[in-house]
Amino acid sequence: QVQLVESGGGLVQAGGSLRLSCIASGTIVSINDMGWYRQAPGNQRELVAVVTKGGCTNYGDFVKGRFTISRDNVKNTVTLQMNSLKPEDTAVYYCNMYIAPTLVGGRDYWGKGTQVTVSS
Repeated sequence: QVQLVESGGGLVQAGGSLRLSCIASGTIVSINDMGWYRQAPGNQRELVAVVTKGGCTNYGDFVKGRFTISRDNVKNTVTLQMNSLKPEDTAVYYCNMYIAPTLVGGRDYWGKGTQVTVSS
């Protein structure tokens, strides 16, 4: 059974930094896209950043060069380095991976989320 576990959330002052990590465990044949999404109260879940198996990245418009996503294909981890944090970045951040647990097929898996709170 595949599980994603996030770590690294917390409380930080505006302008500060946080580093989120997510590790996948279980029976894994391959992982395609790895990404981070976030959801603030009353808002829809939105893309923060995604990195493909080949290393191509895409970021939400609001990131504007502040965040960097990276992955380790050996350790099955994805990391989000967040700098210059703003109060509007406050949300629950979710790890997402498209994982194939067998040679045929795959699906999206989600972590339980980690809270990021940025104080002004």
